[in-house]
Amino acid sequence: MDFTGKVVLITGGGGGIGRATAMGFSQRGALVVLVDSDADSGQASADIIVQRGGSASFVEADVTNSASVRDYVDKAVGMHGRIDCFFNNAGIEGVVRPTQEYDEDVFDQVIAVNLKGVFLGLRHVLPVMLKQGRGAIVNTASVAGLFGSPGMAAYVASKHGVLGLTKVASTDVAGLGVRVNAVCPGPVETRMMRSLEAQRSPDDPAAAQAALAAGIPTGRYALPEEVAGAVLFLCSDVASDVTGTHILIDGGRSGSGGAATRRI
Repeated sequence: MDFTGKVVLITGGGGGIGRATAMGFSQRGALVVLVDSDADSGQASADIIVQRGGSASFVEADVTNSASVRDYVDKAVGMHGRIDCFFNNAGIEGVVRPTQEYDEDVFDQVIAVNLKGVFLGLRHVLPVMLKQGRGAIVNTASVAGLFGSPGMAAYVASKHGVLGLTKVASTDVAGLGVRVNAVCPGPVETRMMRSLEAQRSPDDPAAAQAALAAGIPTGRYALPEEVAGAVLFLCSDVASDVTGTHILIDGGRSGSGGAATRRI
């Protein structure tokens, strides 16, 4: 999977999966443009790549705002002339509460980032790729886009929506040189999982982690680099006939059955 000279745009580039994916692309020769609402973490990701001899730029943006999304797309094109790969990755977890108690403002925020943000990314990147006649997009969904998870109404709804958008967008551009797919991670060793563990078991987050890991056939969380590997595959020429689908990175969890294992 050689990405030498390819321009790769990544939202949520300051987080664990975004940073690992950016580094994976950079190690294979890509020119990376990172986007995040957290300027410190986003710039830190770019700095790490540059320090290791790669090419990376950072753009601060709000993925829920159309003008801000258009701006990060325009800046990427302005810097490099095109966008070859787009990892539409920004997302937040919200809170863990029963549906009947879920806060409406938090629900709106999660849907805005996780679903509207993905839509706006597609809305503004697809015209660039269609004009080029070539491109690959990977949206970050989740195993929560396939199953329910107690207490996570907004997150689960948003990730189901991401898979729906992936299917629609892929058919809209099929045959025009642009592919759209998704990755569906299970629990991953990131800040987000630390937050969910603490919410599920405030007095003993480690117990929540152990319980979640016990429900995974491999017995552990995925690493961000393992999710990155799936993203790189879907963006590569090796996957030239793969579109409109998703890849699970969940240690066999979704195939093991049992709703109790789906508490992410």
